[in-house]
Amino acid sequence: MQNTKKVQVIPSSGNVFADLGLANPEDKKTKVGLAVEINSIIGGLKLSQAEAAEKLEVNQPKISALSKYRLESFLLTG
Repeated sequence: MQNTKKVQVIPSSGNVFADLGLANPEDKKTKVGLAVEINSIIGGLKLSQAEAAEKLEVNQPKISALSKYRLESFLLTG
């Protein structure tokens, strides 16, 4: 006899942060998108964290946080 347990599938809204009910989901999605692009550029240029920090005029711990997607200390402005 097979176990025919039904699983409810809920379609995504397109924003995992909103789907999880987190605060400020649009900001979180934007930050992650920017971090992905910046990390891709840093990797493509084969920059060390120190070199990337110098080019971006931030300290090396900021680049370390960015590379690990620890984005709490980053602010969106504009």
